[in-house]
Amino acid sequence: MNIIVCMKQVPDTETRIKLKPDFSGIETEGIKYIINPYDEFAIEEALRIKERFGQGQVTIITLGPQRATEALRTGLAMGADEAIHINDPFFEGCDQYLTAKALGRAIKNIPYDLILCGRQAIDDDSAQVYAYIAEFLNLPYVSFVIKLEISQDRKSLIAHRVIEGGAFEVVESPLPAIISATKGLNEPRYASLPGIMKAKKKEIKNLTASDLGFAEDESGSGGSKIKIKKYYYPPQRKPGRIIEGEPEDAVRELVRLLREEAKII
Repeated sequence: MNIIVCMKQVPDTETRIKLKPDFSGIETEGIKYIINPYDEFAIEEALRIKERFGQGQVTIITLGPQRATEALRTGLAMGADEAIHINDPFFEGCDQYLTAKALGRAIKNIPYDLILCGRQAIDDDSAQVYAYIAEFLNLPYVSFVIKLEISQDRKSLIAHRVIEGGAFEVVESPLPAIISATKGLNEPRYASLPGIMKAKKKEIKNLTASDLGFAEDESGSGGSKIKIKKYYYPPQRKPGRIIEGEPEDAVRELVRLLREEAKII
């Protein structure tokens, strides 16, 4: 099977995010970047499917600045065969719609049987890109997948997905299709030393907006549907209160506070 994995480079979850003085974005200097964790599940699943069938190719693709090459190298070190980097200042300030449009145009020119994505990126948490790609490529998609089965003839799949309320849903779909992976689908592997060494030698194909047929008025915020006016920190939470005393007295006081001060019971 030929599998494409859409991935994104995001700030490390342990990075302390600081906003620019004008609140137009975040300070990027000094930030450590990683592969979006949900995208790691997608990469791992693609590799497992390839190993299960004993043939095929896994191609990883991302849209981002030059630093995103590091994430692609990590994906190649995990075992991906090829990497594509959409890298052009043209896309600075683009939203999920324009990102998906670029990814869709690049994917359209690659043979594929399945497209895998992470359920959402941990920086913007939008969970929109894979749905847009599905629309652009006229493909079915299944989101929040925790178990994936590919038929022996590689013409269909069965996906087990999480739905609201903690329940599960089983969906059957023809291939090609798009799947968004979530935690529980697998346990991503670490890149091995031989894999890291091989990844350094693998070529990363670069694509520009011109290569993908974009017009000048589609650049960045001009081709986006969403305009971000301002970033801001969430309001600070009030400090918690510790209720001293014996358990019975503490519980009694807690109930009183919830009823009379918090007014939630």
